[in-house]
Amino acid sequence: MADVRCIDCLAEGVTRPRPTPHGGPRSPRCVTHHRAKKQRERLRAHELKVQAGYGISGEQYWQLYAAQDGKCFICQRATGQRKRLAVDHEHNKDGCTHPPETGCPACVRALLCGPCNQMIGRLGVAALTRAIDLLQNPPAQSIL
Repeated sequence: MADVRCIDCLAEGVTRPRPTPHGGPRSPRCVTHHRAKKQRERLRAHELKVQAGYGISGEQYWQLYAAQDGKCFICQRATGQRKRLAVDHEHNKDGCTHPPETGCPACVRALLCGPCNQMIGRLGVAALTRAIDLLQNPPAQSIL
């Protein structure tokens, strides 16, 4: 049986043969290059989703990510390593004519983790303002 080599190893000049359990007979890949290909595919799918949903490129998403030091803008804990940070956008922004479920670059506010994005979606500005007031001036302390 012929020695099957990873097409990416051959392109990179890797001479040591590796098992090629992935791909097919025309495009065999070793485990290392299969994982790299899958990662590129996931990154590309995310870029297409961000472009279609918010009108920003994948590069712009990563610029926002870097500007936020790779963390959720609100909690500063989530890094998006397990699940990418969501693009938070303003629904029904004045002057925007697109449907509220999509966005545009003018509507984008920040990148948020899921819980923070849901929190600001469920609570309005008035409720969040009350929450800040509660944390800074607990009303129970004036009574108790």
